[in-house]
Amino acid sequence: RLTASHVPAGARRWPAARRRGRCRQSVVWWACSRRRAARVPAHSRLLAGRPGGGDSRRGRKRRVWRARHTSALGLYGAMAAAEAKPGVVTDTSATDGLHICCVGAGYVGGPTMATIALNCPEVRVCVVDVSERQVAAWNSETFDLPIFEPGLEEVVRACRGRNLFFSTDVEGEVDKAHIIFVSVNTPTKLHGVGAGRAANLKNTEAVARTIAKAARSHKIVVEKSTVPVKTAESIARILAAAESGVKFDVLSNPEFLAEGTAMKDLAEPSRVLIGGQETPSGAAAVERLAAVYARWVPRDRIITTNLWSSELSKLVANAFLAQRISSINAVSALCEATGADVDEVARATGSDYRIGPHFLRASVGFGGSCFQKDILNLVYLCESYGLPEVAHYWQQVVAMNDWQKERFAHKMIDRMFNTVTGKRIALFGFAFKKDTGDTRETAAAYVAKALLDERAHVVVYDPKVTEEQMLMELDYACGLNAETFPELKRCLTMAKDPYDAAAGAHAIAVMTEWDEFRDYDYPRIYAGMMKPAFVFDGRNILDHAALVKLGFEVHAIGKTFKASYGGVAGGASPPRSAGGAAGGGAGGFAP
Repeated sequence: RLTASHVPAGARRWPAARRRGRCRQSVVWWACSRRRAARVPAHSRLLAGRPGGGDSRRGRKRRVWRARHTSALGLYGAMAAAEAKPGVVTDTSATDGLHICCVGAGYVGGPTMATIALNCPEVRVCVVDVSERQVAAWNSETFDLPIFEPGLEEVVRACRGRNLFFSTDVEGEVDKAHIIFVSVNTPTKLHGVGAGRAANLKNTEAVARTIAKAARSHKIVVEKSTVPVKTAESIARILAAAESGVKFDVLSNPEFLAEGTAMKDLAEPSRVLIGGQETPSGAAAVERLAAVYARWVPRDRIITTNLWSSELSKLVANAFLAQRISSINAVSALCEATGADVDEVARATGSDYRIGPHFLRASVGFGGSCFQKDILNLVYLCESYGLPEVAHYWQQVVAMNDWQKERFAHKMIDRMFNTVTGKRIALFGFAFKKDTGDTRETAAAYVAKALLDERAHVVVYDPKVTEEQMLMELDYACGLNAETFPELKRCLTMAKDPYDAAAGAHAIAVMTEWDEFRDYDYPRIYAGMMKPAFVFDGRNILDHAALVKLGFEVHAIGKTFKASYGGVAGGASPPRSAGGAAGGGAGGFAP
């Protein structure tokens, strides 16, 4: 329950506040009413122009107002509820008039700054980027944002133009800001010393030099990108060399977001980590940044450390998560060989409170911009400090992930009578996980390449990934383009819907765990496929028993099935001769 003290002054006077345009206060007041907040879906229908919106001038004005402000009612309600949490600071004296600039308008910078703007209306937040195209997308009148993240559009709608801005004026906004976040890409080096493992910090260094050039007053510079340990020291040296003589404090504030749930992770973080120098000035800088997060995050979740602990913690956290995925994927191969079910093994193992159930879901392999990059970064770090045994240990996590992707692709070929040449294969999903359009290091790219190398006709359907994104990732991750593979346009296409993708296909491979993939009309899909029709479930999300009943030959990760296809009994995969095809209707991927 919220008391009157939790509602901004004047917000209870709804008509007056609304006439004066004090929309944020009015919306918070409205969201505080559980009964009225329940009306949000009706407002959504009005915004879509459905019956009830009205065509009158007054009706149009209402729709415009609601489009700008009421789409975030639920988020504002959550914000108001957060202010009532124990440990959350409601006093704005530490953040009043604060200017924050974030360099980098990508997957981390955009959602993080939008969340800060939502929870700290007294703070001016500006996200800057040198890419005019990226900034234009953030400023799109139709809110066609450059990234997809559930809940992000609603927050941007509520804050953009109020205290959230997007600009290409990097130097101008840097000079205005008190706190500057550095949130730029740090990809793995492709050339030179440490190629394939070390992080390429050219973007980070470029931002540091821009800050040193543009700043004319004291700045707090915050590392938001995932960087190697001691990167803060390099940034500090560049800033210290600034001819202006301006003082800088460098902090580390790594993100712990999962794509697809980033807005939820930002609204209810398990922890906020801030590392700073162990000096009076460094401690003051840490406290100033902590005051921003304390506007919606309980103080006991804000962890402060020294700089190096903070930088290393991010790498270690991602390494531990990836390690669990590789561990269960290794077990999945053993399950297929023995007839065990990997989901049952994971459930039994995860029931131990010392282990827990998270990240124990077998799949075709992990992807995304963080896990592999951060582990390889950790490997290089260990080698640099003369710890080859530690480096080898973490390298195996990546090696197992690579093997799992290869195993999936090779077994697709093997089960389809040891040839896929000329066969149409539908890939359901190309994003590295559901609820995101991100394709970086997606397992689908590696599986697609393996099939294309065999001259299969690969047809991809993904609800959020564009053909341009798909081709860029294949080029970057696999070196697959029109020059290296002249038949690319003929052998690789993108379908507008799953039924087009599967029409005439010999097989379907589920590469992303999109929820909608569970609900398709599989009898219709089966009727339009070549026979025998194969399903290779790389995410273990489909109803395998139902598919087998329809007539599909189903293969999943870490599972074997007792089924029949065409009258031939099947079960756990028998030993296979070289180049031979197994009898049976459904099974796993025997190692």
